[in-house]
This record gives sequence, C-alpha cells and structure tokens, in this order.
Amino acid sequence: MKIIKSASLDTIDAISIDVESTFTKGLPSFTIVGMVSTSISESKDRVKSALLINGFKFPPLKITVNLSPSEINKKGTHFDLAIALQIAFYDQKNIDFNDMYFFGELSLDGSIKDTSSIFPIILSLTKKNLIKKVLVCEESAKKLSNIPNLEIYCVKNLDDAINFIKSTKKEEFLYKKNPLEYKILKINEMEYYFDTNYLDDFKDVIGQDIAKNAAVISSAGCHNIIFEGSPGCGKSMISKRLKYIMPPMNLEEILEKAKLQSLDYKEVDFLPIRAFRSPHHSSTKSSIFGGGSSNAKMGEIALSNNGILFFDELPHFSKSILEALREPLEDNKILISRVNTKIMYETKFIFIAAMNPCPCGNLLSSVKDCRCNEMEIQRYKGRLSEPFLDRIDLYVVMNDSFSDNKNIVSSKELHKKVINAFIKQKQRGQSELNGKLRDEDIKKYCVLDSDSQSILQKARINYQLSFRSINKVLKVARTIADLNNNEIITKNDLLESLSFRKR
Repeated sequence: MKIIKSASLDTIDAISIDVESTFTKGLPSFTIVGMVSTSISESKDRVKSALLINGFKFPPLKITVNLSPSEINKKGTHFDLAIALQIAFYDQKNIDFNDMYFFGELSLDGSIKDTSSIFPIILSLTKKNLIKKVLVCEESAKKLSNIPNLEIYCVKNLDDAINFIKSTKKEEFLYKKNPLEYKILKINEMEYYFDTNYLDDFKDVIGQDIAKNAAVISSAGCHNIIFEGSPGCGKSMISKRLKYIMPPMNLEEILEKAKLQSLDYKEVDFLPIRAFRSPHHSSTKSSIFGGGSSNAKMGEIALSNNGILFFDELPHFSKSILEALREPLEDNKILISRVNTKIMYETKFIFIAAMNPCPCGNLLSSVKDCRCNEMEIQRYKGRLSEPFLDRIDLYVVMNDSFSDNKNIVSSKELHKKVINAFIKQKQRGQSELNGKLRDEDIKKYCVLDSDSQSILQKARINYQLSFRSINKVLKVARTIADLNNNEIITKNDLLESLSFRKR
C-alpha cells in the first residue's frame, strides 16, 4: 500500500497525516474516512473532476481513502492533491513518494491553489524537524520560500504533479528561494531585519517630548505603557507610530508573525514590522483571549505576540477583561482550556493603552472646564485595579499644550536610538529584551551603582513599592541606561525610571 504524506492543523500546531488508499472489487464508489471535516468530504467531487479533465479514467472499483491517524479531527482543502495522486497511481507499483509532503487544493480543471492553512502547517512541521521536502503550487511556494532547511518543489496543476512523480530529474521543479530584501543587522552570528519605511512618522507629533521619550523607552525594551491625557493631545497618535520604531526582528519572529496572519485569514507578508492589534472596547472576552464552545481559537492577545496590543479608551473595557489581562502581562503566556482542547499561547507583546483623566476628558485641560464630580472621577479611575496597574512599566501623563512647540523629531531618529539599545541588549547575551527579563536575569543584567542602590531603597519605602514594582523599575532603568549608553544603571537612569511610576 502506497502512503502519501500530508498534514493537518491541530489548533496552532501541525500533525503529520498519512493518506492511504485501497481499491477493491465491488460496486464503484469513492469514500474518504478518518474523522474528516466537510471540506475534506467535498474533495471527492473536486478530485474526480480534476482527474477526468486531465484524461484519467476513473477505475470501476470501490475506492477507500483513509487519513491516518483516524482518531484525530482533520480539516482543510489542502488534502486534495494527495488524494488525487493516490488515485492517479493506484495501479503503479514502482512509484515511491519517499519523504515528500504534498499540499494543494484542486480546481475542477486540475489547477492547484494555495490555502490559508498550508503555510502554518509547513512552518510547524519544519520546527518539529518532520519535513524536508514539499510539493506545492507556485503561490504557496512564494510564502514558503522564507522557511529555512526546506526543499520546495513547485507545480501548476495536477498534470504537472503527476509528471513530477514520474520524473527522474526532480530538480527541474525545484523552487528558487529569494532572501528577504530588508536591512540586516548581525549580532553574535544572528541576523535581525528591520525596515526604514515609516508610513506614520513621529515628525507629525508636535511637542509631547516626555511622551515621545517614554515611547522610545517602551519600544527599546518592550515595556508596557499607559498614556493619560485630554482628548486630542496625541495619545493614540503616538501609540500608532510605535510599531515602526520597534526593535529589529529575527527570521523566526517574522515567520511566526506570518503564521499568525495566515491563521487569522489575513494576507501574509514578511515585513520586519511587528503586529499591531487594536480591538474596540466593546469586544467580548473570548475575542480578546481566545475561546470557543469546543475548540479553542486565537484571540487578540495571541495574534499580537511579539508585537503590540493597543487598548484605546482603556477604562471603557469591561472589568473582567482588564483583570484577566493580569496573567498574560505577567507570565507572557496564556492557557486556554476547553472540554476538547487545551492550548498554550505565547503573549510576549507590548501592552499600550490610552485613557482620559476623567469621564468628560477635561480634568487636565488648560482651556476647558471639567464637568465631572469627585465621585464620577473616582468611579472612572477605579475601573483600573492596583494589581493591573502594577503590571504597567511606564505611566505617562500628557498635557494639552497649544504653545508653538516646534520640537520635531522623526521616526528615523527615534528608531536609530531603539536599534542602538537593542544591539547593547543582545551583545550582553540577553535572550529577551529588558521588559521581558525573568526574575533571575534581573540580578544579572540590571546592575546598580552605589548611589542608585540607596535611592531605590528610599523609593521602596516612600512609594510603598511591591517586589514586582521594584523589578519593573529596574527593567525600565536598564533600558534607559542602554539608551544613554551606560554600562550599569546610574543615579539619573534610576530617577528617570521612578518618574514613570504611577503615584
């Protein structure tokens, strides 16, 4: 019995699937078994049409195709090609499919098409070291070409795929890979990519020097940040420009971002620009964290991994959402448990939020009067609990200055600072950026000078800082020291870090 290899997605990971077939005497029929979804069952008509149009005579036999292992639920139209090849070579005994994997949806005329699940499946198999060679269509090959250690063979239609199997010169079908054409940064034999096209530029933001500085610190060290200020002072404007000055990305992060885009049914790109997710405050808890009645699906926090999660109008999000954010912000991962599914998602994102100082928004305004009473303001700010705020590294209060402040700085200048700080962190041997350092790494990398140690002790007593808050202060101070080109944390670095704590 011939076996053709393909694969299926199980939540966000792939499982290798063997496509088997038998051809026995009996009433002519065509059955696909093995816990298959409707999309796979419907492939019978696509496969039959594609084979007949390409001159293949369907055998008058009882055809049974099995997708093994049979106890796993399988879905996706990418099994079409493997099923069609099983039938096309049913009577040829000397055909060997070796360790090749086959993916592709068939049109009725036999042409092969890409699907949204092919890229995440093959990327997952590559990470598990299960796949070396794959046969796909040209559209799929373009996406897969950035995956290292993978031989990609490309065909246009079913007829080409049959010729490929028969051919002794398979290298003629080999897809030529093109490297990523972005600026490359080499640190400790690792390559990092970054882009210098700033579609939204910081030069559009007039003034707000403290907020811009906080944005650079947040970006350079991956620190969570909240902007508080009157409507129109530039909170959202700064937040939406942050993704263009984020640290460079390695190839694994770029591929992971593309995988999440594909799973979210978005057009896949390989830009070294980090994801930016901005859900509305009316979003449900399941849409933010992921969920579903039987199968767990990704939410916004999983889709923003290695990128930015932006909450505009922060206090208007439900209390349950804000409190549930505490674990992924602290642990950088979240476990979604359902009856049939348990899945762990990475959540290494920068959390950015914008909020008004009061319900009417004018409490800090220099030109408008606040219409809110004390109770309304307390109720509004009371939606943010202390444990939640304790997980925020930088708290920035912005003014609504309308003076002729022309202190303009471009994204290019700010990005250069971020890259320099990024280089310092990687040259120290850090696997994570400062904002995501583990507790044991804080002692190793966040070294204080003698003056700073005494200041931190006084601040701990005066501001009643928790152990988590102290760690946050040290991480931010480490990033500020990197931006200031200091080997260890100085007094000024620590004082600036303390100035961003909410009081």
